[in-house]
Amino acid sequence: MMDTLKQSLRMAIKSISGNKLRAFLTMLGIIIGVMALVILVSLVNGATSTVTDTISSLGTNLLTVTVSDDKGQPISLSDLAEFSETDGVGQTAAWQSESAVGKYGSNAETVQLYGTTAAYYNIQGLNMLLGRYIKSADVENASSICVINENAAQELIGYSDCIGEEISINGIKFKVVGVLEDNDDSLTAVFSSNSLAVYIPYTSLVRLSSSVSSKITSFYVSAETGGTTAETESAILNKYESAMYSILYERFAQDEDAFEIDTQDALEDTMSSVTSILAILLGGIAGISLIVGGIGIMNIMLVTVTERTREIGIRKAIGASRGVILQQFLLESVVLCMLGCAIGIFLSWGTLRIISVVVASLDLTFKMNGAVVLIAVLFCFIIGVGFGLYPANKAAKMKPIDALHYGG
Repeated sequence: MMDTLKQSLRMAIKSISGNKLRAFLTMLGIIIGVMALVILVSLVNGATSTVTDTISSLGTNLLTVTVSDDKGQPISLSDLAEFSETDGVGQTAAWQSESAVGKYGSNAETVQLYGTTAAYYNIQGLNMLLGRYIKSADVENASSICVINENAAQELIGYSDCIGEEISINGIKFKVVGVLEDNDDSLTAVFSSNSLAVYIPYTSLVRLSSSVSSKITSFYVSAETGGTTAETESAILNKYESAMYSILYERFAQDEDAFEIDTQDALEDTMSSVTSILAILLGGIAGISLIVGGIGIMNIMLVTVTERTREIGIRKAIGASRGVILQQFLLESVVLCMLGCAIGIFLSWGTLRIISVVVASLDLTFKMNGAVVLIAVLFCFIIGVGFGLYPANKAAKMKPIDALHYGG
């Protein structure tokens, strides 16, 4: 049995190597399908890992509140100050963001503009490179000051040590009082589509933008959980979340749909579920391309069977059984699929390495997922067997006399 299998495998490899160009073109669909599957899923997993790690690094004591309908009872900055006095609450910070045009001299760049308050710095875990952050007095006076990240300083102004310089945001001048490190782990930095970030007092953004109102619709809240165990932190956060829910529930006419309170765990769960669905969809698309590659292999195998009809007749005439013929052509199909799979995995590894180098500045690392590679291997094996079975069976069912008299 083993000798027959080895002989069939040798003949399959000899047949493939005898027409290298056709074999490569046949495998191309499998190679592309495997690369699509491994690379796309690995990219999604890598991005998800980075985002969830950043969310986790912010701690478990952060609540994100979004108001969709204030019921005529809008939240103001003074209301946030009152919330901060609630037992168990550390700090509150309003925030809004929008794209804007920043100018310095003749240089103009699109920036992501954030309107925030003083507490935002600690809540989001930002780190100063130079200068200071926004103060409460800046918010109260709607001061024309700004804090920019290092990337914005380099791209817009040309150098990091730019304290005291003035930049124009949508035609209004703002004095730079601080520069933030680019390697901050803030949640807004992760989701920002623009790496050039400019932070101004919330009240200044209200004055600057017609789309931002003094009615606060988004704010962060940190619960005082420092110095406790993880279990106790969770209990305190749940207790404060309930308290915050009660405050907003009463404020907004007992309409729980008027607002939403999210914890870091909820954000992580949401991100994981969304990216899991995305990975499945992308994997499905890649799977379709593998199936198309399998159809290509079946087509070529049918051509091969036709071309080798006389050979099949001779082998059957000298005693080759139906099972041996079936085994030989089935092995040829499987070998083609597995060779394409191996090449696809190798090219995927190289592509992911290149992508990781290119995006190294974004702190993103993309590695091949072992489970995805295993799925690709198993899927390719199934395709090799499934799409090779019909041509192999066609070859095995040939009658020796008909095959020997074939004139194709």
